[in-house]
Amino acid sequence: MKAKKRGWRFFTSGYLILVLAFIYLPILYVMLFSFNDSKSMISFSGFSLRWYEDMLENREMLESIKYTVIVALIATGVSTVVGTVAAIGLSKARPLVRNLILEINNLPVLNPDIVTAISLMLLFLSVKIQRSIVTLTLAHITFCIPYVILSVMPKLRQLDDNVAEAAMDLGATPWVALTRVIIPQIYPAILSGALIAFSMSFDDFVISFFTAGVDVQNISMYVYSMKRFNPSVNALSTLIVIAVTLILVLANLIPALRERKNKREDT
Repeated sequence: MKAKKRGWRFFTSGYLILVLAFIYLPILYVMLFSFNDSKSMISFSGFSLRWYEDMLENREMLESIKYTVIVALIATGVSTVVGTVAAIGLSKARPLVRNLILEINNLPVLNPDIVTAISLMLLFLSVKIQRSIVTLTLAHITFCIPYVILSVMPKLRQLDDNVAEAAMDLGATPWVALTRVIIPQIYPAILSGALIAFSMSFDDFVISFFTAGVDVQNISMYVYSMKRFNPSVNALSTLIVIAVTLILVLANLIPALRERKNKREDT
């Protein structure tokens, strides 16, 4: 039995290592060759920052980064607020209404991106709205909201409704009960929903391609439109990976530090 358990552990550990290697080795490969002195993606000829300098001198790439960040931040902020408020409202609704709206909320998540993209494009054309950064932002807000709702709803199901009602019985207004009782308890879920919304918006191509104007393109559209591969993309990818890693570390580290601080104050 012990030999079988050891063999099973060895198999599962080896499988896990292969999966992680399949996911992360290409990213490490891109990061390594972002410092390559030559354009080759096969042989490393020497350490250099030339592709980072080239990225900073490439106006078109910088414009795409600007549009991507602006749209992602606006879409994340709006979808997080709207999605959180909608989830709180749905948690108080009747089961039939809640289940019906949640099923409708799942449609943009389950639909292929091409269906959502064409639907939004036809909507903008039917109401005669010229495609621009405004339509791009509205489209991103539209498909980000369902992910925030799906992230916040499970946490709301775990809450005790009596806590908010007790706060209002003690004199708290509904707004105070919302901001000081409910939201602090679901803050991790709100943060997770915001991070998912930001990553979905930042990474989107299909919906952006159909809803952006001619003079607007994000990073994914810029890479798609390149006639030849530019190693500066490796530098950009490396900076994105580093930024996302720092955000995730801070998002997990700050709540842990706050919890430790609260425990020390309680003791």
